[in-house]
Amino acid sequence: MADLESNTVNESGFHATSRVGNYELSIDATKEEGPSPNEVLLADYASCYTFAFRAGAKREHGLDLGHIETEAEADLDDDDDLVDESVTFHLHVEADLDDEEVAELVELGEEICHVHAALHEGMHAEIDVTPNA
Repeated sequence: MADLESNTVNESGFHATSRVGNYELSIDATKEEGPSPNEVLLADYASCYTFAFRAGAKREHGLDLGHIETEAEADLDDDDDLVDESVTFHLHVEADLDDEEVAELVELGEEICHVHAALHEGMHAEIDVTPNA
């Protein structure tokens, strides 16, 4: 059994429901019944990075950052694919941090963030198809 599992069901069209543990996500390429896959990826990346930023601050510096709000942006190319260099995060952090602390925490966040690592290393899925299922 794998460490992580999900189940995605697409009955027709471009809407899918994905179940992860006890949670259900509604994802829709047309954005009519939920966020698009790219929007979900951007939100997941931003969430993971925010957690990593906080973890690095606490683990390495004993800092309590308080409230953090992360604004994430990305551009799409003509094929609606995310443009790598266009992803930006703007973190609003309650704690009073100097420039040196910010630079160190940004770097720690990138080192700790699992989504950053997967995207940076070019994660690729092995795909198996069962017809007539």
